Amino acid sequence: MEAAIDRIMQTYDLLANRTAAASEEARAKVTNYLNILVEAGEKDTHRLTVCGLTYLRQLDGSIDPVKAGYTGL
Repeated sequence: MEAAIDRIMQTYDLLANRTAAASEEARAKVTNYLNILVEAGEKDTHRLTVCGLTYLRQLDGSIDPVKAGYTGL
């Protein structure tokens, strides 16, 4: 699981510049989320990585086109 968390944070930090505090907060949140997935039986590192990245992008709103700045014009 640690390999998945490291890969998630490495990729997530490439998406946008964040402060060290924001990165640590994101790491804590994704760690808790992945713990839930692992306890539910997920063992595939690649799947955990994708789920973790999706989770963080949902939290910061970058999946939502309106929050990401898309106006439709």
